[in-house]
Amino acid sequence: MKPLHPLLIDGVWTSPEESTDSFSAADPSTGEDLTAYFPLSGQATIDRLLNAAGLASRTLANTAPTALASFLDNYATAIDEHAEELATLAHRETGLPRRPRLLEVEIPRTIKQLRDAAQSARSEDWTMPTIDTAHDIRSRLESLAKPVLVMGPNNFPFAYNGICGGDFAAAVATGHAVIAKSHPAHPGTTQRLAELALVAATAAHLPPATVQLFYHCSPEVGLSLAGDSRLGAIGFTGSETAGRKIKAAADAVGTPGYFEMSGVNPVTILPGALVERPEEIAHEFCDSCHQGTGQFCTSPGLVLTVEGLGFDRFLAAAAKRFDGATLGPMLSRALPSHLKASVKALLHAGALMVARGTTPAETGFTVAPVLLRVSGRTFLNDPAVFQNEMFGPAALVVVAANSTELVQIAQRLNASLTGSIYSVTDQTDDLLYERISSILAPRIGRLLNDKMPTGVAVSPAMMHGGPFPAGGHPGFTAVGMPASLRRFGALRCYDHVRPHRLPASLRNENPTGKLWRSIDGVWTQSDASASG
Repeated sequence: MKPLHPLLIDGVWTSPEESTDSFSAADPSTGEDLTAYFPLSGQATIDRLLNAAGLASRTLANTAPTALASFLDNYATAIDEHAEELATLAHRETGLPRRPRLLEVEIPRTIKQLRDAAQSARSEDWTMPTIDTAHDIRSRLESLAKPVLVMGPNNFPFAYNGICGGDFAAAVATGHAVIAKSHPAHPGTTQRLAELALVAATAAHLPPATVQLFYHCSPEVGLSLAGDSRLGAIGFTGSETAGRKIKAAADAVGTPGYFEMSGVNPVTILPGALVERPEEIAHEFCDSCHQGTGQFCTSPGLVLTVEGLGFDRFLAAAAKRFDGATLGPMLSRALPSHLKASVKALLHAGALMVARGTTPAETGFTVAPVLLRVSGRTFLNDPAVFQNEMFGPAALVVVAANSTELVQIAQRLNASLTGSIYSVTDQTDDLLYERISSILAPRIGRLLNDKMPTGVAVSPAMMHGGPFPAGGHPGFTAVGMPASLRRFGALRCYDHVRPHRLPASLRNENPTGKLWRSIDGVWTQSDASASG
């Protein structure tokens, strides 16, 4: 019998109870299975995780924010101190380069997210305290007092990991126990992170079940967990196919779910920009599309442009970059075949092959980058089929006959996380820009000008989400604090509650509370400290 790695349940590394199947990760650069085996958890394990997390969450809801912040800060320090080890583990399981990707980009970003969440926990800026003295009503966001399930994707073993990523940090900072599900592509990395998290949580005197970990489960068990009313919320980053099923299960019991499921991230190149700098835009597009072997949720999968001056130069420059591209491995065994199937479906629907790169000769989960094109008329005949995400280094160029058809195409776009528009610098594209941007706005979470969408800055102003099904809710972001913390808050109102029973942030003397006054029927807002 294969020895299975233990699960983290209620502060103890525990051998799996069930007689169960197991799985192992693989090395994408060679295609070989790794020798560590991890359990597929069953319902008995899930019940133990939920029960322990429920008790811990009730305690954490009333835990001092400074204790939550101490855990997050200490955990960030531990990740920093073990960065070399963690990067080596993640490189082996994902094929992502240690430098610069893991050690110089993703791990520092993860550390920053944890520290930003710690700061928000201390300041309680996420709670948005509001005081109406005229009616003696006060409100603020507070913990759900139930556990949060966090499920991370395959393409970010740190920044979006269920045990240390942005959703995790936001959930802990707002006073919740986290049940983390590892992605099966990098379970060893996740286990090591959980070990560091447990040490930090213990040092901060948090409940043992503040951080719990299981690795994988059957789809049936997973949907049962997502639909369990003992959960307070769900944070999910992954495919639309899985996300829709998880969302349906959560919706059935009223559990709020925050889903980041991507889309095709359209890039619109207006006629003036196409004439002004076709090669420059083509190079930016190719670099963005090929980054990380195209395995970013913000990869530009759809380019919208028009026939005419500049288009041939743009397409030739892009084709040359695709023809000459040899990229690294994809993250899992199934992804190359999924990408090939997606490309085949577009060709069958009427797209044309523009360029295909080189598949490396060595073994591993490798794939050739692909550039396709289709006419605007063909696209408009069946917009849905041409907007299926091709996860990987592939993109489709839609060529409109004129600006009118370009607008018609924009009107048929589905939801995406981002939308980019390139325009000429002399402002002669501005009228068309206004039409396109007004159409894009309700369909995307982030609008970019003269910039490709790949990359998400960790900024308080960032919106990383979008309308369904790109995201789970158009009003919330998975990146940027304190906004991302507010996903896991319950708005609670205190009506005529005696002052000594109020939370500190809702008392009149608290300088962080917002005071609303009614003067002659007009509501105005000021700092509570200004009330005297």
